[in-house]
Amino acid sequence: MTVTAHNDPQLRISVEAAIDAMRPFFEADGGDMELVDITEDMVARLRLIGSCRSCQMREMTLKGGVEEAIKRAAPTIVGVEAYEEI
Repeated sequence: MTVTAHNDPQLRISVEAAIDAMRPFFEADGGDMELVDITEDMVARLRLIGSCRSCQMREMTLKGGVEEAIKRAAPTIVGVEAYEEI
């Protein structure tokens, strides 16, 4: 497998570390998030778990807190989005 920016293992580790750092805040409210994948367009797709799925503030949390933390840890990431399973 050829390693490109979006499937670089170190990039995934950096993104997951940013999520891990925020995890106590999610868990305190009965929720959590996990990295599903990183698209070729460098967007981190996150699965929302527990109360995070139905939280009215989820978009603001994703775009404000989570996206900014991930971009600091992994500057090549351009954004985050919620992954919705069908």
